[in-house]
Amino acid sequence: MRGSRTAALLSGLTAVAAVVLTACGVPPSGVIETGAPASGMVSHSATPPSTPTTISLFFLRDGELVPHPHRIDDAGNLEAVVQLLFEASAANEVPEATTELPRLTEPPRVAIADDGILSVRLPGETAPLSRRAMLQLTCTVNHVASSVPTAVPRADAEADGDTARRSAAPAGLHVFGDGWAMTQSDDECPVVSPPQEQPEALTPQEPSG
Repeated sequence: MRGSRTAALLSGLTAVAAVVLTACGVPPSGVIETGAPASGMVSHSATPPSTPTTISLFFLRDGELVPHPHRIDDAGNLEAVVQLLFEASAANEVPEATTELPRLTEPPRVAIADDGILSVRLPGETAPLSRRAMLQLTCTVNHVASSVPTAVPRADAEADGDTARRSAAPAGLHVFGDGWAMTQSDDECPVVSPPQEQPEALTPQEPSG
């Protein structure tokens, strides 16, 4: 009898507890499955890599300016464009053409003033450029800047680290060396079409079936 009473008492207590939990908004249930932990999260803070672009670098053929296509990672960086022109000239990357740009011992520095004049500062030991070398530099910069938005540091020393973004060609070009300065306009630059992007090669697919 005592065992039956104990069982009945425990059964009653269980029923009371279930009623209390239900009244408090807690449903009586077993273990709640939460599912597998989240995985494969994608971070949106990563900066996508820049897309290589084909630009025109100007060289000389029989004394005349001619454009030659070159690939560059960031065509909007005019300082990188100027450096690429000097490097390609030094490496003689266009054997069918010539250049009058000198070899540089240090990278050139590029900045832009509030009046739109672009300045290129060459290492101190660099001699003044020839007229054709100035045209190579001017036409390259103006052709790239007129094709893509560009960003270059401001020439104002007080705006250190500031960047000027432009969507048109500079109003002119100033080139500085140790004790000399030269100015060149783009009036003599030839009008050429933007270089065509080379299509990527398609990966051949195996025949199905």
